[in-house]
Amino acid sequence: MTQADENALVEAAQCGELSAFNTLISAYQQQAYGIAYRILGDADSAADAMQDSFIKVYNRIHQFRGGSFKAWLFRVVINTCYDRMRGDRRRRAKLLDGDEILPEHDYRLIDAKPTPHEKAESSELMSMLMAEIRKLPKEQQQVLILCDLQGLAYHEAASVTGSNLGTVKSRLSRARAKMRDALTKNGVTPQAAQVRAQAQQRAQERGQYGYPVRLGAAN
Repeated sequence: MTQADENALVEAAQCGELSAFNTLISAYQQQAYGIAYRILGDADSAADAMQDSFIKVYNRIHQFRGGSFKAWLFRVVINTCYDRMRGDRRRRAKLLDGDEILPEHDYRLIDAKPTPHEKAESSELMSMLMAEIRKLPKEQQQVLILCDLQGLAYHEAASVTGSNLGTVKSRLSRARAKMRDALTKNGVTPQAAQVRAQAQQRAQERGQYGYPVRLGAAN
């Protein structure tokens, strides 16, 4: 989608055209889901976070003042994911105060009990790769996901994260170095890991969203 097309759709959506908003969402939903999934590591949580993000964006579309709608959307997705993680940690902490943790509240960022979906992609390489990504500091994790897994350009990642170009490049360089070290220790070449991650990402997106997610008109 060209910037001119995006701008026209945003303007139409701000005038109340639901079809224009749905066209915008359809264009970016797979990348948005990929970002959410790589941060949260759970298919259902990623789908919920993505849907929450779309609703937030729909309700706030009049607050958008130009620039890249794609970057704005992805920034909302990232913030929503980290909000969900903080909420999960708070709920888990409350359960630890003398109560047994219920299975549905037992959230762990790394080495969680696999869901049926996760079992479907439970190759040793992917499990190790995702675990190592989630060990990165949040700022490095974001740019690695955006640039190396979702294919955003540096300037797009800068817009999404609200950082300058130099900061994005620096964070990405540090993240890649840490990932190279981690992969090498596990006997995996970084090139093979990235190719597999991107292929798995595409398969994941097709499997989770074979049809567009759309907001329906209010009754």
